[in-house]
Amino acid sequence: MKNLLITGYRAHELGIYNQKHKGIAYIQKAILSRLLPLVEDGLEWVITPGQYGVDLWACEAVFALREQYPHLQLAIITAFANQEENWKEERKEYYEDLILQADYYGSVSNQPYTGIWQFRARDELLFRKTDGILLVYDEDAGEGSPKFIKEQALRKNAEDGYVYIGISAEDIQNIANEEAYEAADDYA
Repeated sequence: MKNLLITGYRAHELGIYNQKHKGIAYIQKAILSRLLPLVEDGLEWVITPGQYGVDLWACEAVFALREQYPHLQLAIITAFANQEENWKEERKEYYEDLILQADYYGSVSNQPYTGIWQFRARDELLFRKTDGILLVYDEDAGEGSPKFIKEQALRKNAEDGYVYIGISAEDIQNIANEEAYEAADDYA
């Protein structure tokens, strides 16, 4: 696999409203645990839609891996221009910093938001340009925006073997539990 799409929940769908939330670190560790073997097997590009949540936390995971794997590249491809326009200032600054570090940044539509067609066009492009998806989504935890992209990925998997890699709430909780257990051992 050379090109991987990473996406998942938006921050608000997880009850995360700022960058200081401790859950972000566990989500990033889950992403890193799935990414590392792919990078070691020749993954070259990670592509994300750049929405506030899993998409942007995945960018940070890629930047962490680039210290050891400088060949790994990141693309942020949004559905429409200026998607961050109505975000709070802190989120805009965070987003702009990530864009500056990305190897590629672009929008499928150069217009501001005009309709759902922009998201459909973006998803179609992302699936066409990637060999697989790493999706942070857990149906058991309740439906959310990643539901539709999961359905598309599974259809593409059945049609042409598109790779589907999932990260569930249980996967993330296991990482948190493991860290808590290790911390408890440190004090024992």
